[in-house]
Amino acid sequence: MVPPASERAAPVPIPSLNRVGLERVLGQSAPQLIALFGKPDADVTEGVGRKLQFAGPICVLDAYLYPKGTASVVTHVDARQPDGAPIDRASCVAALTRRGGGK
Repeated sequence: MVPPASERAAPVPIPSLNRVGLERVLGQSAPQLIALFGKPDADVTEGVGRKLQFAGPICVLDAYLYPKGTASVVTHVDARQPDGAPIDRASCVAALTRRGGGK
């Protein structure tokens, strides 16, 4: 027997990836990223996707762009330290932004 609605447990929300601090990157186009970080260290296209990689002394940021409407925008970012160890994505964005517009 199904309990009445008043006795049912509230649905558990699906956790989302923490996006705080990534507002300057997520949803941005390639020209906007280049204006923010400077020339990318790598620019790779696979199918409809594109990866722009920006590296600095503190971290490496991979920004993945996919078509949305008429433009490709960042839908996901990964970050790591130069030795491959994990680093917070927002901290990496902040560090690369402070490097003065890239190389």
